[in-house]
Amino acid sequence: MDSLDTRSQTNHRPGQLAMGIGALVVAAVLAWGAMDIPSDAGYAGVGPNFLPWVVSAALAACGVMLIREVLTGGYRQMEEPSGAARGDWRALAWVSAGILLNAALITTIGFILSCSLCFMLAVRGLRASEGKPIGDLRQTVKDAVTGMLIAAPVYWLFTKLLAVNLPGITATGWI
Repeated sequence: MDSLDTRSQTNHRPGQLAMGIGALVVAAVLAWGAMDIPSDAGYAGVGPNFLPWVVSAALAACGVMLIREVLTGGYRQMEEPSGAARGDWRALAWVSAGILLNAALITTIGFILSCSLCFMLAVRGLRASEGKPIGDLRQTVKDAVTGMLIAAPVYWLFTKLLAVNLPGITATGWI
């Protein structure tokens, strides 16, 4: 084996191998969870455990392909990453706050308002990650209204058309 072959087999970052192993671990956890789902055939001859098995098998195949790619020279066709060399913690804090507040407040203030708050904070974080100003009061109100314009139809679609119960503020099911 010449030095070119040896160099191509070890030309990978440690995180690349971890990604493949991680995909296999998640596939195994999904498969383990799928074993607890009953397999009684329902509509079209498949049971409720069919999709979890398909997803775990596909994820395992991806994990095997990732590991094979790493062991044969790393991700050779991968472009250099774009963006900053370090993560933007301020932007992450805004997006995380939006998600956590949504989860904490959804049963208190309802689906529409909690999702609007999540949207407003996440957009603020995404602006910060691009180096743009996060917005003044006018922009914050505009983001909140946009969040409501997105969340309200989703809420109505799920509660009125699909009959899925989502937390609302009133008993009428419209807000």
